[in-house]
Amino acid sequence: MPKKYHIDTKTAPPRYTPVGKFGIVDFNEDCAGACKNCVKKECIYEIYKKEGIFNREIDGPAHYLYTCMNCLRCVQGCTRAVLTRVINPEFRWLGDDYWKPEIVLTLWYQAETGKLPVSGAGYRGPFAGPGFDSMWTDMSEIVRPTRDGIHGREYISTSVDIGRKHAALIFDDRGELELDPANIVENPIPFILQKPPFGDYSEKMHEAFARAAHEMNALFILDAADITANLKPFRNVIAPRVKQSEITKYAKHIKNARLVELVYDARYKAGVAAIKKLNPKAVVSLYVALDKASHTLAAKLAGEGIECIHFRADTHGRVGKGKDEEFIKDTFRRIHTLLVEQGTRDQITLIASGGIALPEHMAKIILCGADAVATGMPFLLALECRMCMNCTRGLECPVTIHAAPPEYGAQRILNLSAAWRNQLIEVLGAMGIREVRRLRGEVGRAMFIEDLEAATFGKIFGDRKKANPAGK
Repeated sequence: MPKKYHIDTKTAPPRYTPVGKFGIVDFNEDCAGACKNCVKKECIYEIYKKEGIFNREIDGPAHYLYTCMNCLRCVQGCTRAVLTRVINPEFRWLGDDYWKPEIVLTLWYQAETGKLPVSGAGYRGPFAGPGFDSMWTDMSEIVRPTRDGIHGREYISTSVDIGRKHAALIFDDRGELELDPANIVENPIPFILQKPPFGDYSEKMHEAFARAAHEMNALFILDAADITANLKPFRNVIAPRVKQSEITKYAKHIKNARLVELVYDARYKAGVAAIKKLNPKAVVSLYVALDKASHTLAAKLAGEGIECIHFRADTHGRVGKGKDEEFIKDTFRRIHTLLVEQGTRDQITLIASGGIALPEHMAKIILCGADAVATGMPFLLALECRMCMNCTRGLECPVTIHAAPPEYGAQRILNLSAAWRNQLIEVLGAMGIREVRRLRGEVGRAMFIEDLEAATFGKIFGDRKKANPAGK
């Protein structure tokens, strides 16, 4: 029986008042003011009590907290009908068209509590949508109680191996293994922390990421230029990212690393050789921007013996521009399929990043062919980021992420990581899969809207229904 992996969680309340979605507005001029059975006093979540305390303590005008749980008990029970549920206008400003306000609130909740979000009202959204919402996983094993996710009796492994694997084992005449052991880095979770593409950067913020990675024994990819003295206790989990021209400058960081990420360019072979000379045991990953020809590049690099490729899309999961634009899941399906046909898929590790906003996105991109994901945006949001983009314009961060204590930030990241891992275990349990490695490339256990439309309507409507608009 494998040793059970666990991430410890502890409630980490927000430092700033969160932006809530729902609030209750009361029209006081119509209120009797002395109702014997005022519904505000009966609120089981004590929303009105908390709001009153908050407004008495703040230095400024009173305002609504927008922490209503949307049960509507007070609205329906008020005998004077003076209560109305409203949506916080500030809530609509959170995030953008991909990182939607609901995603931001979900990540905040998980970062605070470490718990799985439960809506309790079922799914009321569209049948299919863009990106990852255009595919569904097979949950046919959800009725099997022994493999019931985090509550089942069977252990479900979330560990992944990063590095080059041997295609076959070779033995000599005496039965001794002739091959040298492969350089493999085991990550106990299928996601790697990385520096977010934007944010209120500081040494404290980087330390929060590094502390959390160290606690989980997971990797944290960080630009070598950002590795400072306060990160020294956590250097065993830091994977420096370097350009070919920076290898000599940051040789000290490379020598201490288990994984080194090299920004891909035309001189990548010389860069890989230089890193291996400094640290022969390190796994070298190439950091490559995705495009529509990435499948041919992956096949070429796999044939050359590259250990790992980290393919990245933009923060919305988009690959390419204009008429060549597609979603990351479609690109990875093509990469994985070509490597399988070439016979090298099991030898190389593929890491995906870009557009991974929720744990179900992680499960789906692995199902499309990735071994693991690298992501930083969700963990930036765990530190209470509003995605106001002030940091990109040189303006002050409204929640001063740069000043957050590293221990506090690390706990928020740990809570979110635990929630993500537990949700992944729920998905694996429902699919009847006991380890995340077996999820990779299992497209037969998923349905894609573009494939369903082509099979159902293609013969009737022709090529118009055989296109792939779902990732747009």
